[in-house]
Amino acid sequence: MMLGAHVSISGGLDKAPERARSLTCDCMQIFSKNQMQWTAKPLDAAEAGRFKANMKEFEIEEAVIHDSYLINLGSPKSDQLKRSRSVFLDEMARARALGIRKLIFHPGAHMESGIQEGLKRIAESLNWCRAESGSDYVEFVLEITAGQGTYLGSSFEQLARIIDSLDDQGSAGVCFDTCHAYSAGYDIKTRKGFESTFDSFDETLGMERLKAIHLNDSKVSMGSHIDRHEQIGKGVLGLGTFKMFVNENRFEKVPMILETPKGDEMYKQELKTLRSLIKKRK
Repeated sequence: MMLGAHVSISGGLDKAPERARSLTCDCMQIFSKNQMQWTAKPLDAAEAGRFKANMKEFEIEEAVIHDSYLINLGSPKSDQLKRSRSVFLDEMARARALGIRKLIFHPGAHMESGIQEGLKRIAESLNWCRAESGSDYVEFVLEITAGQGTYLGSSFEQLARIIDSLDDQGSAGVCFDTCHAYSAGYDIKTRKGFESTFDSFDETLGMERLKAIHLNDSKVSMGSHIDRHEQIGKGVLGLGTFKMFVNENRFEKVPMILETPKGDEMYKQELKTLRSLIKKRK
């Protein structure tokens, strides 16, 4: 299993691989810039080169990027939508420069304009960004959401609706977040529910669309539609849930990434806990 965590880029993007290795990560997730600011200075080519070299030196199998939380590709407000598309396009450029294939993002919020209109705008935004980039190098990885407020993407059907509307469906996939999915109403806590959830995923989206998994326990109950992450084993999902994930053969090549509270302070211990749940193969 490929296990890792969301790693800070403090001090420079090129420092992230060494930081990830110090936390015992096999893979990692990063922001490509300050995720709470719309603008950022251009990515330095030398820094990108050092990042790629350090990925090899510190033996990080895969890196993924999570885009800025400010972006809303489903916004009905023209100014916000234009800015969101522009910044997302920049995220794509940064990912390509760093040699990162997977760009993970929350699909967007319809902001009371209606679910169907919101889904349509998200697909249109992604098609625009793909056309402007002129490349299929970066994969669009839509993250399932808890469905809080007017946020879209809280069901496999909504995610499939967006992907089915893309001009380039071959470079699109899904990030399954355990906390978000449980809060959205998917029972992944019981063996029966776990199997049913991924049977549904396969039927609706296809298992080949599963590009990443966020491993987060949850502070809230199933179907609450509230996004509240908790440390592994300390929330309502419990260790039994994560034991199923780390022993699922279908997930063996899928990066599994922690985004839990306290971050670097607890990641090493949480990764140790997750690895302790992996059954030894005979």
